[in-house]
Amino acid sequence: MPLPHFLLLILFVIVLAGLTLWAFAVSGVPVAMLALMVLIAAGVMRLMARVE
Repeated sequence: MPLPHFLLLILFVIVLAGLTLWAFAVSGVPVAMLALMVLIAAGVMRLMARVE
């Protein structure tokens, strides 16, 4: 992957993370709820991607 594409990908991820935090702040949902949702989603993805 060329360096400019990689840097744009990193920029895209950072902007979307900021947009997500802004959307949760505006909607009044506590950041702890967002953290809990992220942990649950990560656990579900971990269980689904498990290869034995």
